[in-house]
Amino acid sequence: MKKLTLSILSTLVGAAAAAATIKKVTDKKTDVQRKMSEKHLALFMLMNQWVAVKQEGKNLADYFVKRGYKIIAIYGMSYVGERLLEELRGSDIQIKYGIDQRAGAIYSDIEVVTMEDELTSVDAIVVTPVFFYDEIEEKLSKKTDCPILSIEDILYEV
Repeated sequence: MKKLTLSILSTLVGAAAAAATIKKVTDKKTDVQRKMSEKHLALFMLMNQWVAVKQEGKNLADYFVKRGYKIIAIYGMSYVGERLLEELRGSDIQIKYGIDQRAGAIYSDIEVVTMEDELTSVDAIVVTPVFFYDEIEEKLSKKTDCPILSIEDILYEV
């Protein structure tokens, strides 16, 4: 009888441990999916605002000119960074370089460096990964004294 009781208890403990492990893995996957969903929603809302700005006939170059930012760098050279580069092309705003953690794998007609490289002087740095702005701003502020701007804030202020 003791063997049967021990066997049942052992099975129950094993099942509980397996259930806890499965819950932990499932929770982790759910958390990753939730964060990705929030990131993509933030990106969608940003691009929606950008379209609204364009439909109002506004230009982002005017934002920089009004504030005296003539030479800028762009942090984040993915979709939003490339759109900003194109938006400012041909304007009075010079984009001196881009900053991206994948600098070596990015093709662009401007120089792209990593945050570990020396960041040469610019009037402002525009951060395009809005979901990670706070983390990026904190790291950049340790490397430069220039204003660090969020593309999201720019689009709502232009």
